[in-house]
Amino acid sequence: MLKVLKNLKKTLGSVIAIVILLCIQATTDLALPDYTSKIVNIGIQAGGIENAVPKLMSKSDMEKTLLFTENDEEILSNYTLLGKEKNKEQEKIINKYLGKDYNVEPNTIYILNDVNEETENNLEKDLSGALMGATAISNEETANQIKQKILENVSEPQKTYMQNKSLVELISNMPEEQKNQVLQEFTKKIDEMNDSIKEQAAVSAVKQLYKDLGIDTDKLQNDYILSAGLQMLGVASITMISAVSIMLLSARVAAMLGKTLREKVFKKVSQFSNAELNEFSTASLITRSTNDVQQIQQLITLLFRVVVYAPIIGIGGFVKVLTETDNSMAWIIGIAIFAILVIVATLFAVAMPKFKKLQELTDKLNEVTREILTGIPVIRAFHKEKKEEKRFDDANKDLMKTNVFVNRAMSLMMPLLMFVMNAIMILIVWVGGHKIDEGIMQVGDMMAFIQYTMQIVMSFLMISMVSIMLPRASVSAKRINEVLETEPLIKDKKETKKLNPSKKGLVEFKNVCFKYPDADTEILEDIDFTAEPGKTTAIIGSTGSGKSTVVNLIPRFYDTTEGEIYVDGVNVKDVSQKELRNVIGFVPQKGTLFSGTIESNIKYSDENMSDEQMISAAEIAQATEFIENKEEKYKSPISQGGGNVSGGQKQRISIARAIAKNPEIFVFDDSFSALDFKTDSKLREALAEKTENKTVIIVAQRISTILNADKIIVLEEGKMVGEGTHEELMKNNETYRQIALSQLSEEELGQKGGE
Repeated sequence: MLKVLKNLKKTLGSVIAIVILLCIQATTDLALPDYTSKIVNIGIQAGGIENAVPKLMSKSDMEKTLLFTENDEEILSNYTLLGKEKNKEQEKIINKYLGKDYNVEPNTIYILNDVNEETENNLEKDLSGALMGATAISNEETANQIKQKILENVSEPQKTYMQNKSLVELISNMPEEQKNQVLQEFTKKIDEMNDSIKEQAAVSAVKQLYKDLGIDTDKLQNDYILSAGLQMLGVASITMISAVSIMLLSARVAAMLGKTLREKVFKKVSQFSNAELNEFSTASLITRSTNDVQQIQQLITLLFRVVVYAPIIGIGGFVKVLTETDNSMAWIIGIAIFAILVIVATLFAVAMPKFKKLQELTDKLNEVTREILTGIPVIRAFHKEKKEEKRFDDANKDLMKTNVFVNRAMSLMMPLLMFVMNAIMILIVWVGGHKIDEGIMQVGDMMAFIQYTMQIVMSFLMISMVSIMLPRASVSAKRINEVLETEPLIKDKKETKKLNPSKKGLVEFKNVCFKYPDADTEILEDIDFTAEPGKTTAIIGSTGSGKSTVVNLIPRFYDTTEGEIYVDGVNVKDVSQKELRNVIGFVPQKGTLFSGTIESNIKYSDENMSDEQMISAAEIAQATEFIENKEEKYKSPISQGGGNVSGGQKQRISIARAIAKNPEIFVFDDSFSALDFKTDSKLREALAEKTENKTVIIVAQRISTILNADKIIVLEEGKMVGEGTHEELMKNNETYRQIALSQLSEEELGQKGGE
């Protein structure tokens, strides 16, 4: 898989951009639960009041507050009794809380100085309990209860005097010892509260102080919710933009990787000799170039998010849970992760063996489909439609069954994982609800915990999804690497030789032997002959005698096992394949046409070829008549594989393509078999004029095609059993004579031989 991923170098810039955007998205995603918590805890429950440090408070409330703390000087040092003059920061606070039109009486309001976060935290510790005390004594009923309790411990004359005093006055005028006793009792009750309840009570006290000043607390609450909501929306927008950008870039990177892999596979396959092509099969190579590449593309789209995003969101979410929420519920996350891992591991063990089989069955289906489609005429001729339908159906069913099994396993995973996630959410609400009821946790903290837990679970879910996709993609990557790492048996030497222009067109076989890779027996044995320029050399023999193999060795579609082949006086193994094949016009046994037009097929060797050269080649190949009869003539379309022309027309266009190339050496591998005798004769006659100084090598099944050849090579079971002209072979070679007499009468042979 890593070998395949190395091809991402071309899109390195996009990959870096994706990583940066994923980091941004993960950071913003982790920030969203905190905003949710603040909106619920501060905006809704606390009325928009962020902490127990009032921004401003009346002079009387300050006096009450100071009664319940020993840090009077420290508190007062951070507040300023507002006179007639106000600085900008004070103006800002006044405008925010009291409005621009509020007329502040001098020396009636304390306003908080511009303090740092540490100082504000210390103030909160000092003021929390004191504010609760000040609020308590501000309540008439509570104040009377405390006053009556104080009066119970004094003498009757003092009671009469103190009856008309306010609670603040009573506490202020108390002896220090008695005063401390009252405050200690009050402080003890506050200390018995848990932190959450104490915090909520302190904030409520601040809210009451604000109401006493005439501050619109509803507006304060709405302003906070609006501000926090807009910030949250901004963060969410960044997340959305990052996510969209990531998807676009990931799709581009995946598409570019797919393009690169297909290019490399195609380039590699184009270098393969027939031996490598036979090893892989056409259907398998098509599957590897399409379906296998597609599997890798799908993985790449998710891979970046898993490799970068999932760890950040998982680890970040866990840190947030431990630092910003009630970490006593962290065990719930452990349960969730364990359940996910068990489900994924089970499905992984079940589905994994099926992934490789799935790709193999896809190969098989492609192969069967290709065979049936190309062999439809034969199938119909032998009435084997039902048999081939069954063969296709069997291959299709095997693929379907495996696909169904894998898809069922994958489909089962999502409901199970969703069940786990919903169960975990219910567990969090149940445990968190009890904690909220006990005053240990706030609602917003529980909501944040749910979000962080879901983020952690989703990160593991993403890793699990990729871990399931990875094996299938790994199988595909392995199959692609098999192609890319296959070294062609036929390749150019580091230092190649140039063809000898003084021996232009000369082809020499010297004791050539050949056998296919991994084969036990020789296909060709001790083949030794020369094909000279200006002469026609024909090769004939029974089916399977090795005729086509001989001519396939000339352009190095295969390499000899033993012996040597020389073209223009140079060993073909010492010449670059490009230079060698440039001097050869090869017409294969099965004419191959490409989708396009007649013109594009004839001009295949040179797109800039003149129309005169093209028409001349068509005339020699006896293709002009049927081309001219077509409505669009040379612009007439050719379907894939030449399906819209007859076998004879296909051969003539293929021959015209080779002639138009104007090579030194013409090789015709049974290229006249689909032509009628008349057309065959005319073509050979016209070809003889064109190839006057060229080397012509013809492989033929029909004796009539080679009667006038300058030299005829007779093959039998891979061996040369005869060499000479038609007349010589008829007299001296029994094998040739039998082949000839099986096709033509002695009279016909004699007449044709004399022509």
